[in-house]
Amino acid sequence: MNLTEVLEPIAAWFRSLGVPEAIVHWGHPAMMGIVIFVMGSFVGYTGWQSRIVEDKEVANTNRSNHRKMAPLMFIFMALGSTGGVLSLVMQYHPIMESPHFWTGLSVLLLLGINAVISLSGFGGNNPGLRNLHAYLGSTALAVMLLHAVLGFNLGMSF
Repeated sequence: MNLTEVLEPIAAWFRSLGVPEAIVHWGHPAMMGIVIFVMGSFVGYTGWQSRIVEDKEVANTNRSNHRKMAPLMFIFMALGSTGGVLSLVMQYHPIMESPHFWTGLSVLLLLGINAVISLSGFGGNNPGLRNLHAYLGSTALAVMLLHAVLGFNLGMSF
């Protein structure tokens, strides 16, 4: 049994609600666009500002904001990915054939690794792990941009 077959009963229930096609088709991109561009920009900006700003008070404020928003962004992305997958099933489109699916999975994996690094206390405040965290996060943001482009192209293709 593949993922589409597992999700089809849930998709059928949502289809039965009569949700307008425009919402089924563009709801996920609209909501995730906000998460990627607003939250992602904020998380990336505050993370880097906490590293490069010389004023310790400003750096600490940015670090605090980064710590508050990054977990929420990850949660919204994880939940949003389930909505995106379900949207595809509702529209009778294949899930894992799209590069958009794979970039989304990559973003979640990168952010998950970053979360583990952070939750470990950066291995006892290891500078190498702090650097890895910063660059993995930046890579995740870059993949998010690619993901958004691929998602837009996917949405326009059907």
